[in-house]
Amino acid sequence: MNTPATPATPAAPASTAVRPPLPPFTEESARAKVQAAEDAWNSRDPERVALAYTEDSSWRNRDRFLTGRAEIRAFLADKWERELEYRLRKELWAYTDNRISVRFEYEWHDAQGQWWRSHGNEQWEFDPAGLMRRREASINDIPIAESDRRLQPPVSGHGYRE
Repeated sequence: MNTPATPATPAAPASTAVRPPLPPFTEESARAKVQAAEDAWNSRDPERVALAYTEDSSWRNRDRFLTGRAEIRAFLADKWERELEYRLRKELWAYTDNRISVRFEYEWHDAQGQWWRSHGNEQWEFDPAGLMRRREASINDIPIAESDRRLQPPVSGHGYRE
């Protein structure tokens, strides 16, 4: 039996990945997006974190400007080589259709054993597939004593406690 040849369907490129929750955001979906980001960043896995961004994502992190997943991945790998025992908390601040604003706080220590608490705000903009296409982060660091830490290691592998 002769049937017409069906052209092979190419695999979808990574840029068409869908990353729920998707915009437009509700309070519930914005909170879920923030929690997913917190969980990913606390994994300290640059590859996992980078997959949440578009291939051409634009970042401002403090005074650094990055474009694309490859630069983001390299930046995060370097970050977590320097910021040891990194622990992060994110909190939803505001949201609109495709934007979310968060405040965050993280703690870490450097190679000399000095502990730091970093405070900041981020503004996120998402594409229709739920990938972050823009991130603007302002961050300030303050030295703290280890006894002043507020963010502790995970409890039974589930989240972080204050």
